[in-house]
Amino acid sequence: MEEMEEELKCPVCGSFYREPIILPCSHNLCQACARNILVQTPESESPQSRRASGSGVSDYDYLDLDKMSLYSEADSGYGSYGGFASAPTTPCQKSPNGVRVFPPAMPPPATHLSPALAPVPRNSCITCPQCHRSLILDDRGLRGFPKNRVLEGVIDRYQQSKAAALKCQLCEKVPKEATVMCEQCDVFYCDPCRLRCHPPRGPLAKHRLVPPAQGRVSRRLSPRKVSTCTDHELENHSMYCVQCKMPVCYQCLEEGKHSSHEVKALGAMWKLHKSQLSQALNGLSDRAKEAKEFLVQLRNMVQQIQENSVEFEACLVAQCDALIDALNRRKAQLLARVNKEHEHKLKVVRDQISHCTVKLRQTTGLMEYCLEVIKENDPSGFLQISDALIRRVHLTEDQWGKGTLTPRMTTDFDLSLDNSPLLQSIHQLDFVQMKVPATPILQLEECCTHNNSATLSWKQPPLSMVPAEGYILELDDGNGGQFREVYVGKETMCTVDGLHFNSTYNARVKAFNKTGVSQYSKTLVLQTSEVAWFAFDPGSAHSDIIFSNDNLTVTCSSYDDRVVLGKTGFSKGVHYWELTVDRYDNHPDPAFGVARMDVLKDVMLGKDDKAWAMYVDNNRSWFMHNNSHTNRTEGGITKGATIGVLLDLNRKTLTFFINDEQQGPIAFENVEGLFFPAVSLNRNVQVTLHTGLPVPDFYSSRASIA
Repeated sequence: MEEMEEELKCPVCGSFYREPIILPCSHNLCQACARNILVQTPESESPQSRRASGSGVSDYDYLDLDKMSLYSEADSGYGSYGGFASAPTTPCQKSPNGVRVFPPAMPPPATHLSPALAPVPRNSCITCPQCHRSLILDDRGLRGFPKNRVLEGVIDRYQQSKAAALKCQLCEKVPKEATVMCEQCDVFYCDPCRLRCHPPRGPLAKHRLVPPAQGRVSRRLSPRKVSTCTDHELENHSMYCVQCKMPVCYQCLEEGKHSSHEVKALGAMWKLHKSQLSQALNGLSDRAKEAKEFLVQLRNMVQQIQENSVEFEACLVAQCDALIDALNRRKAQLLARVNKEHEHKLKVVRDQISHCTVKLRQTTGLMEYCLEVIKENDPSGFLQISDALIRRVHLTEDQWGKGTLTPRMTTDFDLSLDNSPLLQSIHQLDFVQMKVPATPILQLEECCTHNNSATLSWKQPPLSMVPAEGYILELDDGNGGQFREVYVGKETMCTVDGLHFNSTYNARVKAFNKTGVSQYSKTLVLQTSEVAWFAFDPGSAHSDIIFSNDNLTVTCSSYDDRVVLGKTGFSKGVHYWELTVDRYDNHPDPAFGVARMDVLKDVMLGKDDKAWAMYVDNNRSWFMHNNSHTNRTEGGITKGATIGVLLDLNRKTLTFFINDEQQGPIAFENVEGLFFPAVSLNRNVQVTLHTGLPVPDFYSSRASIA
């Protein structure tokens, strides 16, 4: 009930309504607050002057809203009556709950009367603080507005429900918690005050004392004061004026004020309006329920946004760290190249220094030797070695002149790091808007299974802005194995046939577009039927086969045997169906069994390697596969006979029954793959198919023992 509290507060004072009155616009005001916001209007706009001029049409005259500047979002907080040049502007204030109200231009005169009885200034105008409609009061003043006793009762009940504990009403100092209530005295007592003020003797002994909570309920259920007519205070409301939409009394009808209006009984209209309000509340309740669900969705979105933000931040940090790691690795590689170049240059220069040092030492030694030879005074001895020394000097000089004094390596590093593309890429590094479609939602109410088929339906989330180009539906193998694609396309509904009976499948779907694929939807668990319901298949049957009874009954127009298959194929599980012989003429030998889809349709069932069958006449039966006849067994069929076919793909066996008795041994073993129920017959035979049958009890017990 806490959400209702704002409905119970006056838009002017912001407190709970006190003596609320109903304005013609259906809004409510405290009676005292209504008096506080009265504004006096010029004499020319009074109701009397309007009626005198013939323009008055009702007791409450609404001012022309086009002539008034009552409220503006763009003004400076002041409102004025633009149609009255002599009216002073009146400051516009705000009530505690934010509604603008118009206080009186002059304070009301001091009076000892109640707000309802105190006279109001002549030509007073009141403006509703909620819808801002204005009206001029007539001579009755505020007494002309009906009191909202229903609202008073609701406020009373609400305040009582909010009270923490009922207190004694007779304690002199701090009230104690009440322990009883006297229904006759209508007073709550604590134990001491009850013994002192309400002793259980004399006339008080007949009073009924109840627990406080029960007393509170009694107060709520006690009859309230009957509302009286605003025009005739001594008359109670007894009728309802449909045109004026207000309760009236008999005197109102007699005086002619409502004589030409349609009136109805007050009780009947009370029940009718209660019913209408209840119906309106049903629709509003649905909207409130939707709003609550929407709020839950929004709160879940807040949680999801927070989780996605943490996940995205972690992903972003990881991506940036990966870029930094890649840059550091490249940095190490480039530094290794620089170091290699550095070592190479140093080696070349050091080798040249070593070579030049040795050469210079040899040259210096030769020079010093030649200088010492020049100092010799023996001409003959000098001439003996001078030619050789001259040649050595020239040879050494020539050796120095062949680029020996040129550095073999420059000091500059001929490497320049081209980082501009990378810097440009770093500057352009930004988020790309997610273009992957949102995760599809499986529509559970439209997903279902029938026999060994499953129909699934899905849709895009309502807030999805990225279109999907198609969807991928996946199912597992029915044993909890890996998922496999069963549909890829644009449709949002798909039926998957050929599933195993009595199996549990898991299904999921995802959307895709050119950017990529979405996340998988939530996994849906599907259970196929325990038993198969099917009919004969006209689409795959021989053209001579005649169908009736919703394709459950077949016969043939030819004297030759023709084959018809069932609509449902089996590849897993245990399956049992029966066929009753409706017509059997001239002792033909129809065949019953299972076959592949591509079995021959114009020969007896079992003539090729695509069928496993039992053919039977009126005396005996044989098993036949690939035109091989085995296990002749006595006992045939007549009109009304029942042939049962039991395909156990768990044990890979095929067994036949006639009239609930097994016909011969197990007919075939090691049968595996996809099989369809099959029959071959001619025009002398008519059979009806019965499906959805449980496995015979004796076979189930035998299989459990085995």
